[in-house]
Amino acid sequence: MEKQRITINDLTNTRIIAILLLGFSSGLPLTLSGGTLQAWLADVDVDIQSIAWFSMAGLPYTLKFIWAPLMDRYVPLNLGRRRSWMFISQLALLISISLMAFFTPETELKWMGMLAFLIAFFSASQDIAFDAYRTDILNPNERGLGAAVSVGGYRVAMIASGAGALIIADFYSWKTAYLVMAVLMLIGMTTSWVCFQPQNESRPLNLQAAVVEPFFEFIRRPFAIGLLCLIVLYKIGDAFAGTLTTAFLIQALDFSTSEVGIVNKGLGLISTLFGIFVGGILMLRVGLFQSLFWFGLLQAFTNLGFMILSFVGKSYAGMLIVIGMENLSGGMGTAAFVALLMALCNQRYTATQFALLSAFSAIGRVFVGPPAGYLVTEVGWGLFFMTTFIIALPGLLLLYIMRIYLLRYDVG
Repeated sequence: MEKQRITINDLTNTRIIAILLLGFSSGLPLTLSGGTLQAWLADVDVDIQSIAWFSMAGLPYTLKFIWAPLMDRYVPLNLGRRRSWMFISQLALLISISLMAFFTPETELKWMGMLAFLIAFFSASQDIAFDAYRTDILNPNERGLGAAVSVGGYRVAMIASGAGALIIADFYSWKTAYLVMAVLMLIGMTTSWVCFQPQNESRPLNLQAAVVEPFFEFIRRPFAIGLLCLIVLYKIGDAFAGTLTTAFLIQALDFSTSEVGIVNKGLGLISTLFGIFVGGILMLRVGLFQSLFWFGLLQAFTNLGFMILSFVGKSYAGMLIVIGMENLSGGMGTAAFVALLMALCNQRYTATQFALLSAFSAIGRVFVGPPAGYLVTEVGWGLFFMTTFIIALPGLLLLYIMRIYLLRYDVG
């Protein structure tokens, strides 16, 4: 692999700036139907199993490949294919997040579940268009930087809709927090309206071609099933731990929502961005396969930090160290993982194939919620976090087994 250097010109590239802002817009809704909503429910003492079931609202993230062919085939506005769908999804998110602000968990929990599902649906739709747009406009030598920048924007947005929303809710109200987050969707809408148009916007000739050809092209590849299993398993330990981390800090350790916002979300931004920076440099120097393996191993070990914290009890220093390490490894691992997904896409079917791959990657995050809640109830927090470490190991083993294939096809 040829070594590359990141220059100031790379960072000020208009395409890279657009990817940063659209990455922010892509990351903003995720926690509003996930971790932040979980904090809201925990704050009003909704039981832990009901909170865990709310993770099922993220089901659209695992099924988005179903409607991705429609977004590959049709152009609804005069903005081009990718920009049109981004803009429409962002407008729908602005509306649905605003509506969430006017409900209360104590009396309207089912309605909030339905709205959380809608937010996840429109967020998944935005991701389909953004992932395809990013892959279409970036040159192959820009993909590592583009992945790191988009993950950076994504993580900053998660801090804004995590730490920002929790702090606003603590000082004002949850209604105010969600209305502020809705307004922030204007950043993505504005960027979609004015951003660079991909040069190659050729569409499938018909809907059948848009639906069938991307799947058959991928499934005919050697080790296609192994690749899909790898994508599901690579971050499943991280997802298993992360699904109840906020509830753990608030309910088990008795931290306030502001404390969780500042440390778990706010100060975590520093280690996340540092992780993205370090991960991007290492990817260019040691290759994607080595990065995926070592970053994934680091992600697995950080789960044991939460286990230790569960035994130590409430400790600000402990929370700071554990959350810092978790965000560091998360930034590194996610940047490498996104670069892997981009490398595996055939550019003729970018939206559908990336949607398929990223949907598989979201399976763990969505479906581990109910069993995670049950496991915590049965064995306690310490053994729960030990289990998440063990669950992370099969993905790393599969990655190692497939290393020859990945390196042969210049994915590492």
